[in-house]
Amino acid sequence: MTAAPSKMVNDRFSLWLAAYYAAFFVAIGLVTPFFPKWLEARGLDAAAIGLVLAIPMVVRLAAMPAVAAWADRHGRLRAALIGCTFLSAAGYALVGVAQGVFWIAAALALASIVYTPLVPLADAYALKGLRARGGAYGPVRLWGSVTFMIANLGGGTMLILIAPVHLIWPIVASLAVAALLSLALTPLEAVPAGSAAPAAQPLLDRRFVTVALAASLIQASHAIYYGFSIIMWTAEGYGGMAIGALWALGVLAEIGLFAMSGALPRWIGPAGLLSLGAIGAVLRWGAMALDPPAALLPVLQCLHALSYGATHLGAVQFMGQVAPERRGASAQAYLSVALGAGMALAMSVSGVLVEQLGAAAYGAMALAAIAGLALVWALPRGATA
Repeated sequence: MTAAPSKMVNDRFSLWLAAYYAAFFVAIGLVTPFFPKWLEARGLDAAAIGLVLAIPMVVRLAAMPAVAAWADRHGRLRAALIGCTFLSAAGYALVGVAQGVFWIAAALALASIVYTPLVPLADAYALKGLRARGGAYGPVRLWGSVTFMIANLGGGTMLILIAPVHLIWPIVASLAVAALLSLALTPLEAVPAGSAAPAAQPLLDRRFVTVALAASLIQASHAIYYGFSIIMWTAEGYGGMAIGALWALGVLAEIGLFAMSGALPRWIGPAGLLSLGAIGAVLRWGAMALDPPAALLPVLQCLHALSYGATHLGAVQFMGQVAPERRGASAQAYLSVALGAGMALAMSVSGVLVEQLGAAAYGAMALAAIAGLALVWALPRGATA
């Protein structure tokens, strides 16, 4: 008689959290490919678009740790998540009505203060709540990947239905839906103020730094794929439908891993997931460097489940396990900063590598993944459960 209520609470927590991830990742799936198109429709030239797009990358370096630290210090993860989601919807609405490059950039800077911390806040909230209820992170988080893919694929149709100058409003709408759904998120168990000594900063933990660097290297190894795979495949004669199918296959493989992650043996642990991610990346990019035949590309795309999916699960779960009780959001925020910095650095050199080496540039990505694997294996035995 006592199991049913517990199961209902767990199901309700997971249901609303999955719904939140789904709505929020629609916004991400629209911002990533279509926000630059909206900027162009508002009259910005290529140089101005590049400067505006750099604003969230810069703002996140300060905003993520600051907002996460506030949430940790006051034990208000859910409140921070709700507030930042509502303010993000309002912020992007402000971007939508701003006129001129300066005011668009200023509005985006304000919106980015509350938008960029949402992923680490959501992950910290999810890990804390699911761990308390015996739930798994992957099967809940997968709904974000599902809607991200749907938003990517459906965006082309959206361009037919609405003018590019109105592309900002579906982004605002999806953030507004996420904000409303955030109100239904189950409150976490409160940690009484002053009930524990101030927790150490995650950056002072050698395990945190090692895993953050390892995950950053493995995820940064995707830079050429993210930035140049479409260009390179198009040059090799692949059509738009074939390229879209290959990208979708990678995301589907990622979703599959998230779906089954709750059934993975406990002995794999975060370090095992990170190792699988690095090995998958080495195999994937090593093969891509050899300009593989078309028949092999679907198989290599399925390795996205490891190179991205396993790396993400391993890094996020590691932070959830080793972060002190009142530093969970900060740990996720610092991880996100490390991942963003690694990707930015890799992107900055990927163009030169592709220009000089062509497909062989993927070999450099394989080397980055090997370096990440070495760091994972350098962790003390038993550093992750």
